[in-house]
Amino acid sequence: MTETITLPGLVDVHTHLRVPGGEHKEDFRTGTAAALAGGITTILGMPNTSPPLSTLKELATARQQAAQDILCDVGLFAGASPEVIGQLPDCAPHAAALKIYLNDTFGPLRVEDVPTLAACFATWPRDKMIAMHAEKQSVAVGIGLAAAYNRPVHFCHISRREEIELIAQAKAAGLPVTCEVTPHHLFLTEADAARLGPLGDMRPLLGTPSDVAALWEHLQETVDCIATDHAPHTLAEKHSDTPPPGVIGLETSLPLMMTAVQQNRLTLNRLIELMHHNPHHIFNLPEQPDTAVTVELIPNTITNQMVQSKCGWTPFHSTEVLAKVQKVVLRGEVVFEDGRVLAQPGSGALLP
Repeated sequence: MTETITLPGLVDVHTHLRVPGGEHKEDFRTGTAAALAGGITTILGMPNTSPPLSTLKELATARQQAAQDILCDVGLFAGASPEVIGQLPDCAPHAAALKIYLNDTFGPLRVEDVPTLAACFATWPRDKMIAMHAEKQSVAVGIGLAAAYNRPVHFCHISRREEIELIAQAKAAGLPVTCEVTPHHLFLTEADAARLGPLGDMRPLLGTPSDVAALWEHLQETVDCIATDHAPHTLAEKHSDTPPPGVIGLETSLPLMMTAVQQNRLTLNRLIELMHHNPHHIFNLPEQPDTAVTVELIPNTITNQMVQSKCGWTPFHSTEVLAKVQKVVLRGEVVFEDGRVLAQPGSGALLP
């Protein structure tokens, strides 16, 4: 008989759902279907859409669409945009958190000036998280802001040894910082990027073996969350002359991390902390009653054919894993079972 384990509904605090402007790559229904197939019952969507979720109008329009389509629980980030920074207080009641891009991003959301950063920290409600895309020396900027304003900052997709060691130092000094790492930065290196070509291109770029080793070394204490940075693009876009960076991850995150548990690279309790307890706590998310994920502990192969995401491919195609999501129950309803998504559009809850 196949061994199974039961987990609470998992949380992914970093996804790109592509609404508005990128619905040919993903939409709220397909993105949340991918989440359920991966045992994830709450996701937070990023604001670098087209147009971005940096005004009350755009945020309200996206939320209206989400309410009709979502299959699991969804919150949306507001994006800090220098041109409309005065609208942030109006966005706050409708957003799960604020996202500040200090490094490369798509669209007008990159923040490079101190007045905009100061406005974010001064006007964003203190009971809601500020999350940052910060790479290399920008991590030091974010830590400095957390210290100067004495308020929490969450660092997205940390990928380099120098970054995770700096965050460890900040935590040791008592600063209110948290961070996430992605499965692709834990399981792939720059050698895989060379092998995969545009299908292995994302931001931050894949790291060296030393970077990957550092992330695993700090997974027990410094790292707070596993988040996917699920970023779908079509194969046609990826094989174009100007391939966009980004890969999907909602469906592969749990099988990969459970494989690490099976291989004694981390404990099951630590996985539940990283993928359930900590994300809930950091982003102040509501609990989901009568919600559970059943995982079969069996050898399985990740393939493009099993992908629920609209883009239809994964950089982990042909990867052997030791776990498979068998069933997901959300608030007492079976929403995914044996490879089939059973939830109805609009049945997910919109956060906050």
